[in-house]
Amino acid sequence: YDTAVISGAIGFLQTRFALSPVWTGWTASSALFGCIIGVVFAGSLNDLFGRKKVLIMSAVFFLVSAIGTALPKDLTTFIVFRIIGGIGVGAASMTSPMYIAEISPARIRGRMVSVNQLAIVSGILVVYFVNYFIANLHSEHWNVMYGWRWMFGSEAVPAVALLVLMFFVPESPRWLAKQVRGNEALVILTRINGRQQAKNELNAIEMAVAQESGSVMQLFKPGMRIVLTIGIVLAVLQQVTGINVFMYYAPEIFKKLGAGTNTALLQTVAVGAVNLTFTIVAIWTIDKLGRKPLMIIGAAGMGISLTALGLVSYYQTIEVWALVFVLGYIACFALSLGPVVWVVLSEIFPTKIRGRAMAIAVFCLWAANFIVSQTFPMMSENEWLIDKFHHGFPYFLYAVMCVFTVIFVIFFVPETKGKSLEEIEEIWMSR
Repeated sequence: YDTAVISGAIGFLQTRFALSPVWTGWTASSALFGCIIGVVFAGSLNDLFGRKKVLIMSAVFFLVSAIGTALPKDLTTFIVFRIIGGIGVGAASMTSPMYIAEISPARIRGRMVSVNQLAIVSGILVVYFVNYFIANLHSEHWNVMYGWRWMFGSEAVPAVALLVLMFFVPESPRWLAKQVRGNEALVILTRINGRQQAKNELNAIEMAVAQESGSVMQLFKPGMRIVLTIGIVLAVLQQVTGINVFMYYAPEIFKKLGAGTNTALLQTVAVGAVNLTFTIVAIWTIDKLGRKPLMIIGAAGMGISLTALGLVSYYQTIEVWALVFVLGYIACFALSLGPVVWVVLSEIFPTKIRGRAMAIAVFCLWAANFIVSQTFPMMSENEWLIDKFHHGFPYFLYAVMCVFTVIFVIFFVPETKGKSLEEIEEIWMSR
């Protein structure tokens, strides 16, 4: 909700503050700069204080950001509060899938971590509806002056909900085991799997933790270096294939292709609906088909859709084809890289340093997101590129990244379907 609210507001902000392409990019991507900061600190905070406390902290940042971005007197104040919200997003984005992976049984872990992605795309869809209805309350002038403030202020509702509900969830049993609080971990594992299975699982967790050094340098040892590399590359590829260009700039993209403001916002709702629908498909297939097949099929489909969208932009053909190819791209992403990358990142790192290790990968993810979101308006408005490609260049570039993704997944990413976190760790240790 926090990251996608900008999609409906960016056009009004651009008019209100007379933003250049560079400043438009910075206004949209400043939250991502905050995400990078959040990830830097969240890894150590997760390992020191636990997953639950970090998520509570994130909720507080969301609430402060919602209020602050709704009431700024100038652009600088707005950006400061966007960065504060981004800190919460960065911390929550790595903590949520990690927490879910650590508390879920192996047989449904992929499905459960994918539910995190379902929650993300649900929040995106909800805010698209909210943006659409707020934008239709009054005139264009009212939206430029006040409408965007209501869009950002509406985030306070989910922020308060998260803050309250987080007090009712248990801590991660694997983090508790790492803190030598086995009895508390056993109680939680028993609620999940029954007492006998819980005892067996706790023994496996404690044995795995005992073999770990607890130092992040463990990731640079033989066998473990490949884990870090896979995590970083997958995280970067998830972003440089262009997904958040459509999450943040969809209405502006549709306007450039001929749609009016209301039509563009309504088409953006369609983007969110397709995103949600195919994320549900991914949830029901990830533990059956596996991680690799979904990523390969999805990335290939994304590349084809982006190439087609680039051609539509280049030849400036019928507007409806642009919507078709955008929806095709979104469907392929939601079926593959969207949920699956988060699943893989949450399960491949050793327990004792999972927080810090995942922080490195997610830091790279948000850094790549920041670069893509900052540069898209600059590429889209560049006169030389427009003369050569008619707004199609960014889509061709992201399509090339999809080709790299397919190649990388085929040759370097292992299948982790059905394995416990300790079994996955043992694979790397044996290498």
